[in-house]
Amino acid sequence: MVSDIRYTQHLAMTDDKFDSNDPNWFKRRWQIKFSKNLTFTNTKCPKKKYKNIWAYTIFSEKPAYSGNPNIAEMAKNPLNSNQLLSGGYNNTLCVNNVYNNSNQQSMNNMRLKDKYGITNITFSGGCRSNIRDIYFDHLGRPFNSMNKKYAYELASPAWHKLLTSPCDIKLSNSSGNITIQIEPETGYVHIL
Repeated sequence: MVSDIRYTQHLAMTDDKFDSNDPNWFKRRWQIKFSKNLTFTNTKCPKKKYKNIWAYTIFSEKPAYSGNPNIAEMAKNPLNSNQLLSGGYNNTLCVNNVYNNSNQQSMNNMRLKDKYGITNITFSGGCRSNIRDIYFDHLGRPFNSMNKKYAYELASPAWHKLLTSPCDIKLSNSSGNITIQIEPETGYVHIL
């Protein structure tokens, strides 16, 4: 996961989304989204159900700007271009190839419950607890949420979107907890 967060930052710095002709260019920033799959059924993957499984996805939004990844927006695995950097986001793609489903494009290690037994993820510190997305700008600076109107924050006493203190991501399973921390400004990621 640490490597995937760093890879998201790398994509943001090498694939700058700035476009002077598009006032919403900043909404296409690369991001990593942690979510509990809510609607996985067997419609995409026969005989498999992945409801309530923690997973994450790396993506850059297209002009719809829904906040939710779809297949066209997901990053490709640099080691296998047939796979997407996603544990499967709701019913967007198949998550298991046991049944020779040609749509299997997800990454097993990005389905955190299946691979690591993760039962809960908590964001705290410099991150909002209710937003489990990390965005990076072209300088590699991490954001915990995105302003829907402006590329960068206006000066205000409101919650900072650009990280101003370390973001803690606590992963929990039956063996205990581990915390990954993302530093402000540099985006340096490490395990506490």
